[in-house]
Amino acid sequence: MIVRALLCLSIMAGGLALRLLGPGLGFPAFVVKYGGSLLWGTMVFFLVAIVASRWTRRSVVMIAAVIAVGVESFRLVHTPWLDSFRLTLAGALLLGRVFSPWDILAYGMASRSGRYWTTWSWQSSGSQRLNRRAETVRSDRALPRCGA
Repeated sequence: MIVRALLCLSIMAGGLALRLLGPGLGFPAFVVKYGGSLLWGTMVFFLVAIVASRWTRRSVVMIAAVIAVGVESFRLVHTPWLDSFRLTLAGALLLGRVFSPWDILAYGMASRSGRYWTTWSWQSSGSQRLNRRAETVRSDRALPRCGA
């Protein structure tokens, strides 16, 4: 869980740096826009992985994708107070400003890549230990009893 939290924090820092400093460093707008979307989607994946640490990777991918698509679809909702919040830095980073189907593709790629990034960290997670423990209990029950 600590590894996932550190990865999530570093992804947040990288995403903020890309969005805030990328244009000034000469990165193309495409890299800043969709690189930020990819990192945002990966951050959502890791937040779900932290909160639902006992779930399978597949479940985490699906929930993260649903959250990301939900947030992207929420950009189609316009009210005066919501639009004014979206004009702030926090609103732009959390909710975004304009709906883009390409962002949904970036979020899908982010969820899938987050799944592979955590393959090594999942081996030490609670869900894997619980699965191994359950398999041990099942195999112990399957052993014939001796001496009876």
